[in-house]
Amino acid sequence: MTVSAKHDDLDAATVRMIFERFLSIGSATILARTLNADGVTSRGGRPVDKGYLYKLLSNRVYIGEAVHKGTSYPGEHQAIISRDLWDKVRSIIAETPRKRAGHCRGQTPALLRGLIFAPNGYAMTPAHTRKKGRLYRYYVTTSVQKLGPETCLVRRLPAGEIESAVIDQLRALLRSPEMIVKTWTVVCEQDSDISETEVRNALIQFDALWDELFPTEQARIVQLLVERIDVDVEGISIRLRTEGITSIIAELRPNLRKAA
Repeated sequence: MTVSAKHDDLDAATVRMIFERFLSIGSATILARTLNADGVTSRGGRPVDKGYLYKLLSNRVYIGEAVHKGTSYPGEHQAIISRDLWDKVRSIIAETPRKRAGHCRGQTPALLRGLIFAPNGYAMTPAHTRKKGRLYRYYVTTSVQKLGPETCLVRRLPAGEIESAVIDQLRALLRSPEMIVKTWTVVCEQDSDISETEVRNALIQFDALWDELFPTEQARIVQLLVERIDVDVEGISIRLRTEGITSIIAELRPNLRKAA
């Protein structure tokens, strides 16, 4: 029996690039945005979207196989994607974004490193312990480590809890009407053509994409956006970097214009 293989119209180098970039980024939504910004299109010059990418990343023709009535067979063409790359990409797709983050978090830099400070003004530094094979992460006030526990009311915070609280507050701040107007005013100083609607849409899009980001990308964005986090017994306060917000707008804007 001869089974034909149905190819996408993208060339082999572009297909390999897409597989490799997905392996690095881990999010079809983010990858689609970056591909569109780079001018990569699907059939007929249409913008690349998440659905198109998932279909491409599931096409077994790229590993030298063909599919007939749901069953794959060895094809009569040469593979352009290695089996190792295929398996790694498929393992990422098989997991939810939140599950991926849970697997990766312990292997990535602490989200709030260098940003978080205790009530006494001392920095809080990441630390961890292992109990029965399980990793427990914390932020510990440096004065407690160096001078003793009596030096600060807030001695140690569970990393997962404080990171989640910071992210929730950060996302709420970026969605607020006051921040949208303030950001638009600053961005207009660099680009007078940008509209308040574009700024609002970019910040809303950023909020929607957050859960799909790998922990390393989340850490990069937090370091870009946040200048300082102060902790006290009543809660946290966040000081943002305005220039960081404008950088996020610049990253998102090309995709917004293509979608317009």
